[in-house]
Amino acid sequence: MGNFLTVYFMAQPAGGAGASNPLVTFLPLILVFVVFYFFMIRPQMRKQKELNNYRNSLGKGDKVVTTGGIYGRVLEVKDNVVMIDVGGDVKLKVDKSALLKDPSDIEQK
Repeated sequence: MGNFLTVYFMAQPAGGAGASNPLVTFLPLILVFVVFYFFMIRPQMRKQKELNNYRNSLGKGDKVVTTGGIYGRVLEVKDNVVMIDVGGDVKLKVDKSALLKDPSDIEQK
């Protein structure tokens, strides 16, 4: 980053009398946006797409975890509502958006 700043300031006209190149002026802002896109925005969009694909592929008998941390097994899937069995003859009706991930990724003891 230090070398970039040195090059940036060396590219500025001496004395401030001349007009600076607009590309050089906006280059740091453009670089910050590119870094944010590739390291923050793009991975988050990919993660959201994977989560949506997971929620849309749910079927009867799949194990799920809700945002509240409730583990269960899918009994029925309708539009945006999923009926899950959490054990002990307890069934919960939850929205698909409340389901987080596949609990097979989580090690259970």
